[in-house]
Amino acid sequence: MKRIILPTLLCILCFASVEAQKKSELIAQNQDLKFQLDSIKRTISGAMKDKKIAELKTAEFESQVSELQEANATLLKNLNNFAALSSQNSKNINKTLGTLERKEAQLKGIVDAIAGNDSTAVVVLTRAKQILGENAKVSVSDGTVILSEKMDFFFEGGLGTVLLEPTKDWLANLAKLLNANPNIPVTVEGLSITGEFDVALSQAATVTAALIKEHGVSGNNITVAAGDGGFSESLRVKIHPDYKAFYDKAKADMKN
Repeated sequence: MKRIILPTLLCILCFASVEAQKKSELIAQNQDLKFQLDSIKRTISGAMKDKKIAELKTAEFESQVSELQEANATLLKNLNNFAALSSQNSKNINKTLGTLERKEAQLKGIVDAIAGNDSTAVVVLTRAKQILGENAKVSVSDGTVILSEKMDFFFEGGLGTVLLEPTKDWLANLAKLLNANPNIPVTVEGLSITGEFDVALSQAATVTAALIKEHGVSGNNITVAAGDGGFSESLRVKIHPDYKAFYDKAKADMKN
């Protein structure tokens, strides 16, 4: 009996020892697994945190990209608007330059015309002095050359419509002056101190007729007139540029 019990006890001890060893190994393995699990959990937690951070960064990047796209679209739109505005401004500048060039040409034409009228008056004055003599009663007023003589120089006592003989030389010289400037308007004006303008007009017409019939002056540009002479009865011959035509042309040019 003792022989049986002893081996049995030995077997039980061996088995218990083995079980204890296995249990210890299982505990150790369990501890290792726990450590591994904790490590895996930490890794997963870190990965989740990194993922969250990455997602936040991705969302931020996407927002920045969206803002940049909107900014680029706005910039592109502004550039297109600026290009269109620049093109329009360029057209406007070219149009303005063209207008300025036309106005400059118009002003030049006006200045040239004024200078031409003034120079014409100077030429007529100079010729009048040369042809009629230095003692001729010649003056210039507002660009008009005026030749004048008392009415009794032309008519006996300043009355009637019969020209005196000495007048013919004066009329011949006046005709030379007028024929030298055939396109300049001329006014022959009789001036009266008594208000008898019909008589003054008839006397001016007599002088004009003599210039036309006897001395070949064209009557196309001659106007006969009468006016108040104040304290002197006289006859005036006014040689003046065609200012009306000049101003009409200037106004027409300024409308273009």
